[in-house]
Amino acid sequence: MELRTNRARQKLANGEIVTIVSGVTHPDDIDAVGPLGFDGIWLEGEHGATDAAELGNLTRACDIWGMTSVVRINLNEQGLIYRTLDRGAQAIVVPHVNNAAEARNVVEGGKFTPRGKRGMFTSRQGFGVPDYFDRANDESMLIVLIEDIIAWENLDEIIAVDDIDVFFVAPSDFASSMGHMGDLQHPDVVEKINDALARIVASGRNAGALATNENVAAYVDLGVRFLMTGVGPWIASGFNQFAANANSAKK
Repeated sequence: MELRTNRARQKLANGEIVTIVSGVTHPDDIDAVGPLGFDGIWLEGEHGATDAAELGNLTRACDIWGMTSVVRINLNEQGLIYRTLDRGAQAIVVPHVNNAAEARNVVEGGKFTPRGKRGMFTSRQGFGVPDYFDRANDESMLIVLIEDIIAWENLDEIIAVDDIDVFFVAPSDFASSMGHMGDLQHPDVVEKINDALARIVASGRNAGALATNENVAAYVDLGVRFLMTGVGPWIASGFNQFAANANSAKK
């Protein structure tokens, strides 16, 4: 048995764009979108219902289609990080990482010795893989969320931490932390987010962003290569067009 390749991590290493979709919450739905070609599925464990008991089936569905299982957890705790990896996740997203010490904590929980302190257990990804412990560090993916103004202030020290694969600038909490709750287009918010992305890219690290059809090209122009998008707006757009076509024909 060979250790499964982490598709998103491999594409980033090759300088390619990575597309991740959120809002898909059931293994059958993962199967349904599998043929579309997404690089990964974002499984929501901070604001959504994803928990450890479900991760086996969710990550297995991702594996079938060669998609990276990207799990956002709700706390920067080493035990939670490596338990989520043990349950089969190929990538971990950790919220509210605001300084270098917090970034290093993510690495310590997500990487085996000598790069970290991950508990020694064969992940579901490692069943039947004889050299799992030798290779796991090179396939696990660690993503930290830059989502507070204090993280922007400490960004240089955060992006200097090794073994973080993506520094993802999350807009909603970022805006709120600046006193502009709900106003993601406030000029100060846009300026700070774009500055953070530009600094990450300039440092040679991978930047991530929440993208839509409207802003994805601009993010790619900034050098962002890890792009997460939600299915909700696409469903709404498709339905609205469908309803408009139906009502137009009725007239």
